[in-house]
Amino acid sequence: MSDQQAQELLRRIQADDQTALKQLFRECYRDVYGAILRLVRDTALSNDLAQNVFVRFWEKRQKLEVTSSLSAYLRRMAINEAIAHLRKVKRLEPVEEVPETGNAHTGEDTLIGMELQDNIHQAIDTLPPKCKLIFKLSRFEELSYREIAEQLELSVKTVENQMGKALRLLREQLKEYL
Repeated sequence: MSDQQAQELLRRIQADDQTALKQLFRECYRDVYGAILRLVRDTALSNDLAQNVFVRFWEKRQKLEVTSSLSAYLRRMAINEAIAHLRKVKRLEPVEEVPETGNAHTGEDTLIGMELQDNIHQAIDTLPPKCKLIFKLSRFEELSYREIAEQLELSVKTVENQMGKALRLLREQLKEYL
């Protein structure tokens, strides 16, 4: 789909044309689904999340500001949808019981560990948006630099540079814990 066709499709969608949304779905579903599948690695879940992307796209159609290509915008929505789902799942995972060690410092050690974890997450949240996304895809989703570059349509060198920047900034912010 050319940029001109995509802009026309977007204009029609913003004018509440449901047939335009169906056309967009037919043309972009595979890319959206693929971007999600690479992150969640579950076909049924990827299908559900891909459909959610198009539902959200429709719900927010009046407020959309697509500055890049429409397919890149949808791919970004797909990645965000997958990451949000993975965060939600991670929050809902049951906490394993800590075995009794008889150590009087166990509670204190646990609190220190929790505080450190909170500080790490806060430090990650202060990273510039591109750095933060690349860092999370690399460290939390365990994607290779090449996979990240493909998903975000960046060069591998850009991903390497952003990871270096992220690690440097995190080391600075967390130096008292290192």
